[in-house]
Amino acid sequence: MIPEKIPNWIGGEECSAKADEWFDKLDPSNGKLLTRAARSRADDVTASVEAALDAFPAWSDTPAVQRGLLLHKIVVEMQNRQEEVARIVAAETGKSYKEALGETGGAIQCGLFYASEGQRLYGRTTTSGTPNKYAMTVRQPIGVAGLVIAANTPIANVAWKIFPALICGNTAILKASEDTPATAWFIGKIAQEVGLPAGVLNIVQGYGEEAGAPLVENPKVGVISFTGSTEVGRYIQRVAGPRFARISLELGGKNSLVVCDDADLDNAAKWVLLSSFSNAGQRCASTSRVIIFDAVYEKFRDLLVEKTKKLRVGTSDEDDFGPVINEGQLNSMTLVVQNALKNGANILTGGNRLVDDSHRSGFYMAPTLIDGVAPHDEISECELFGPVAILYPVKDFDEALALANDSPYGLTASIHTKSIHRALRFADKVQTGVAVVNAGTHGSEPHMPFGGRKQSGNGSREPGTEALNIYSELKDLYINIDPSKV
Repeated sequence: MIPEKIPNWIGGEECSAKADEWFDKLDPSNGKLLTRAARSRADDVTASVEAALDAFPAWSDTPAVQRGLLLHKIVVEMQNRQEEVARIVAAETGKSYKEALGETGGAIQCGLFYASEGQRLYGRTTTSGTPNKYAMTVRQPIGVAGLVIAANTPIANVAWKIFPALICGNTAILKASEDTPATAWFIGKIAQEVGLPAGVLNIVQGYGEEAGAPLVENPKVGVISFTGSTEVGRYIQRVAGPRFARISLELGGKNSLVVCDDADLDNAAKWVLLSSFSNAGQRCASTSRVIIFDAVYEKFRDLLVEKTKKLRVGTSDEDDFGPVINEGQLNSMTLVVQNALKNGANILTGGNRLVDDSHRSGFYMAPTLIDGVAPHDEISECELFGPVAILYPVKDFDEALALANDSPYGLTASIHTKSIHRALRFADKVQTGVAVVNAGTHGSEPHMPFGGRKQSGNGSREPGTEALNIYSELKDLYINIDPSKV
């Protein structure tokens, strides 16, 4: 299913990088070579932008309903080949086939939602303050969209970007994550097989500095949507902001799950484990800060440690989570954990790379729980993007809410309580883009807006109908009539 070499898709054709360079993609489960991908650079990005510009007039003139029907063909083919897509996702990420299949199903739901938007793509008709004048708005495409994605949920990330960009009438260049090149390539293959016009969707492989940066810097790219780190988001804002490109940034998180003294502790523990450790903690919405009332702290801590020690790490459907995506990420998070330990943190369980016979060749981090950490220590404020959670005791609701808000990030948060009063107060006052009651900090649905505050984003929201505001321009339209000529 995964070829030995992963090419670009530019202008409807598979092509290697102009320099004919390739980079290695390793299997995170065993460290072995999985495939090689085109190492694209500025010349390749320029070619993809020109292909998108050439395709834009015809695609933008295609009625939105017809665009939606073409996108629906992609969705149907994704459904027909769902198992194949999931196998590729599992191979590239090291997650289990079962988890990859679920992620693929979510991507299909997202695609179906946006394909159907072609039959809506609403403007607004309203009243005018002037006699014989009619006022309305219509949506129009921006132009070429540059889409840059992360590897943590690769097929979901592809769907979140390409479907809203294309349904609005833009043409697109998707800069695939260097850690999941085959997933993006395969969707490009499906798009061409079902008849998406050449140049409407272009897919460029390569590293961020060599392919992503030229895409962001290209003045012909009118809208940029990025999912990834806050550091890269700042760079995009600096580079593309001065030319007034439309920019959507979905960035990092350091998300809190609050456990009150009246919480169902078994349910809270279940959701901490799912939010902190599923997908190896590689979610911008994962739980990395667990805030626990003093009254139940020791009981809940011990319960959580007991359950965490029983988690199974591996790639089978019976395992709870797999490896992190690459060795660099693994080394980075273990270094931060070790620094925290030197500064007085207490490792309750885990804290290390797994080096036993079944794990030593891959990039596996033990599920890790830590306490004894101050709210502004390095480990409390940096996004590790791995299976690491920190426990904090607090005396009451007010202290829990204050600690949840005392963060440079503001993406998601959750509270576990039986009190409707606490639940609603927390949902109202927590400084995040998503608030959840009695579940995890992850699990947003494809028809709902997702995004954060502070360093978690720039205020944009994807997916949901709100994403249409990123990928389209609103134009006021006024029609004046002369009743005497009726």
